[in-house]
Parts: sequence; C-alpha cells; structure tokens
Amino acid sequence: MKPEEFINSVKELGISLTDTMLNNLEIYAKYLIEYNQHTNLTAITDIKLIYLKHFYDSLTIAKVIDLNSVNTLADVGSGAGFPGLVLKIVFPHLSVTLIDSNNKKVTFLNSLIAKLNLENVEAINERSEIYAHKHSELFDVVTSRAVAALPVLIELCLPLVKVEGYFIPLKGNIEDELNISKDILATMHGQIDKIECFSLPKEESMRNILKIKKDAKTPSGYPRSYDKIKKSLKKYLK
Repeated sequence: MKPEEFINSVKELGISLTDTMLNNLEIYAKYLIEYNQHTNLTAITDIKLIYLKHFYDSLTIAKVIDLNSVNTLADVGSGAGFPGLVLKIVFPHLSVTLIDSNNKKVTFLNSLIAKLNLENVEAINERSEIYAHKHSELFDVVTSRAVAALPVLIELCLPLVKVEGYFIPLKGNIEDELNISKDILATMHGQIDKIECFSLPKEESMRNILKIKKDAKTPSGYPRSYDKIKKSLKKYLK
C-alpha cells in the first residue's frame, strides 16, 4: 500500500489525516525499518506492507468505535506500537498507555515517542496481568492486536476497562476462539456489542474486530496469573 493509497483507504474509514499525522507516520515507518536492523521488532520491513499491515490495520478500529469520543486508551501487548501508538498519532487527544513485557520493544517505543515529541503517551514494561491488578478499571478503551487467544485476552484486558467501557481486540479468524470464550466472558462481565468482519485491502486476509462492553466491576482475584489462565484452557489451546 503506497502512502497515497493509504490516505484514500483511511478516508473510507472516516478518518482525515493531517500533514502532521502523515509526517509522523512516515518517520515511524522509516525508524521502524532502521531500528529493526539491530533489534527484532517485526517481520514486516517493506514500507508498503508497514502502511497496510501495521498502520491501516491499526486504524480499522474506527469500524467499531469513534475514538474522538474516547479519552483514555491502553494497548496490551503493544509490541512495536500496533495499534496503540498509531492511534495516538492519528487521534492526538487520546491519553495512551502502551503495555508490553518485552523490554527491547518498550525501549523502541519510548525512543520513538521522544523522537515524535508526543505527549500523554507512555510505554510500560510489565506483564499485563500484573499491571491490571494495580490499574483496574482505569481506561475507556483497551485494545490488543494478535497477542494471544481470545479467552486469554478477555481475562487479561477486561480488568483494565472502566465499567461501561470497551475492550476491542483485533484478531484474525476467531470462530473457534469465540466458542471457548463464553464462560470467561460471563465471569468477567463482558458482553459482545459488535463483531466486524472484513478483508484487508490488496491481500484480502481475514480480519475480525470485536467490541466487548464491560457491564460490571471485575470479580475479585482476576486476572489470574498467565500460567493459571493457560492451564484452565489447556484442553482447548494447543
């Protein structure tokens, strides 16, 4: 996806990009490629694919929510900043927290945040379940892209969401994962508000975005440790 194609595709999502946003995304793409030469951040190093599979893919969240009406957002397992840092660039009013357990990726994120002179955004090097116990019910929206199986993500991420807020995971094929997520969804007081299924432009790979509303406070003891979560799902997850 060339930058011009990216601009037009994003317009179809209802997003108009300013020159500042486009400049910051260009710096982001080039810095990601440069940094990736010595630190493994992503397997995608072609700039056209970065615009398609990282930037555009991150912004498809606009299919299920108007982020102009959101104030606080956390991105769990943010990696090299997708979707969280892309959303911060395009929706600069957002206060964004990027959470990742990989220190090398968090170092990259902090370096890029400084390079772009962004405010009200921080990258945190911590396991999400530990962070969630210290910052429960703090965010209007929590996102996560292709980090773990859906039932795992629900338990890790919903505790961070305010009551009446949303957890919005960006996933590939989710049919099997939905079937094994019903129990934990009920336990965590989550309700699926919307599922948006579509194909990524050009390559036509399948994408699913879930909009999960949190109806009540997180029950005591959640999220459990990652090992306990995995053990409880052992018969489902390979």
